[in-house]
Amino acid sequence: MKSDIHPKYVEATISCACGHVVKTRSTVKETHVNTCAACHPFFTGQAKYIDTEGRVERFRKRYGAQTAGKK
Repeated sequence: MKSDIHPKYVEATISCACGHVVKTRSTVKETHVNTCAACHPFFTGQAKYIDTEGRVERFRKRYGAQTAGKK
């Protein structure tokens, strides 16, 4: 390996908008993010799913008979 061509690998701090802070190592000393695993709804279990009930039935009603026997 060539010497003095690689960036410095230093201790880094990743800060989220929610206040959660993670200490790690990186070539960038500080990083700020909007969402993290501590506050993102998917990871916290607070995710809300859009109710799509009826869409499949409407599709089958509209196109089901036409495409049922085709391969």
